[in-house]
Amino acid sequence: MPRYCYECENVSCPAGGMFDVVQSIHDDALAACPHCGALVCRVIRPVGMATPTGDAKLKELGFTKLVRRDRGVYENVTRTDNEARYFHGDKPETRPDIRRRVRD
Repeated sequence: MPRYCYECENVSCPAGGMFDVVQSIHDDALAACPHCGALVCRVIRPVGMATPTGDAKLKELGFTKLVRRDRGVYENVTRTDNEARYFHGDKPETRPDIRRRVRD
């Protein structure tokens, strides 16, 4: 079940002003604080997301990372054995092998 964050309008609320409630997505939003009875409003907080750290983890997850080295030249830092180290924009044979990495 989702966890929703609420902010109480009563600054001296025993809940400390903000509190979390586990509710169904179909439940109505709370109108009053369960601790003091004052009005509350739902607060939207950002969702925590973990992003891969490091080129090795990107490679393990199947991503391709190109780092610009010169005009039209990129280094494929997540290359596999059959891929070129440098991708030249005007040489299609140096492109990363995306079809091999992408699976259905």
